[in-house]
Amino acid sequence: MLFDLDTTTLAALSIALFGAAFVRGYSGFGFSAIFIAFASLLTNPVPLIPVVFTCEILMTAVQARGIRGHIDWRRVLTLLAGAAIVLPFSVWFVLSTGETTARFAVSAIVLVMSLILLTGWTIQRKIGTIGHGGVGMISGLFNAVGVGGLPVAAFMTAQPMAAATFRATMIVYLTGLDLITLPIMWAGGGVTWETAKAAAFAFPILLIGVLLGGRQFLSASPTTSRKFAVMLLLTLSILGLVRVFL
Repeated sequence: MLFDLDTTTLAALSIALFGAAFVRGYSGFGFSAIFIAFASLLTNPVPLIPVVFTCEILMTAVQARGIRGHIDWRRVLTLLAGAAIVLPFSVWFVLSTGETTARFAVSAIVLVMSLILLTGWTIQRKIGTIGHGGVGMISGLFNAVGVGGLPVAAFMTAQPMAAATFRATMIVYLTGLDLITLPIMWAGGGVTWETAKAAAFAFPILLIGVLLGGRQFLSASPTTSRKFAVMLLLTLSILGLVRVFL
């Protein structure tokens, strides 16, 4: 059994995987945060983080054709440069920490970022290279526990941006972030054959979820889509904190 998970836990994680892939399909973000926040309720999330990153890369391969013309490459590259600076340190910390600390970190970060997203916070002035790099560094810190997309989602939501550009830019940024993080995790012993087997098991579930979610994007309101994803994250984070302290 994958990661020594029992059948019930594996089934619950499979359902969560489908739901998270569906959300990613229509909103462009939330997949790793939703899945890791849910997984934290049931098991140690750390071994599942590289699986999630592999899954995100596979999903981008499925979505690539429909997003090419909407990607803000300058924003993506600047954010990634910031993230790359801190990722070796944040990954080392997470791989060396205990299960309870990892669970708390996931739930606390998701809670704070969900509340920021719900406030409707906006940025009134243009943000330059330094600002984007700084947000990228925060994202890199958070991505060690699989939730690095949330600060970037909050940052970009606060600025005027077409829904298609937001979705495409988030998808490409998260893919680049995962491509940087995975080798660092591998070097630290966080990526194993179990990671590959779990990703192969997850791919059919991901494929169905992300394709159905992509169809929903064509008809759904961007505001409604993001609000649903954020409310789900908020609920999971609160449950996660309750789980840690009880």
